[in-house]
Amino acid sequence: METLIEINKKDVDWVIVFEFSWELDETNADKTFSSIYDNIWSFEWKKIILNFAWLKYLNSKSIGYIADIFSNIDENNGKMYICECKELVKDVLELVGITTIVPTVTTETEALKAINS
Repeated sequence: METLIEINKKDVDWVIVFEFSWELDETNADKTFSSIYDNIWSFEWKKIILNFAWLKYLNSKSIGYIADIFSNIDENNGKMYICECKELVKDVLELVGITTIVPTVTTETEALKAINS
């Protein structure tokens, strides 16, 4: 049975923001990130924000996808930020070191300001 995950995509000032709700785990990570890759389409000059305000859990496979997206964005002159992490999600991201690779800020407003500077 697939765990509930909801992803909302919005465009704000030429920035694609993905808002995550519920949980990312083994049952839904492949499908979820396949959809995100389809929405990004080309990584050239893209500006992406992953907003985890309503995300309660993510697994290592999800972190691998996040690192891969960042790598593609970075190699193609784009920018990516993570924001709005709940404490548990933030702890996991820090534990695996992803926050030393992908810029992480507290709010979406901060992310938008940083990504457009």
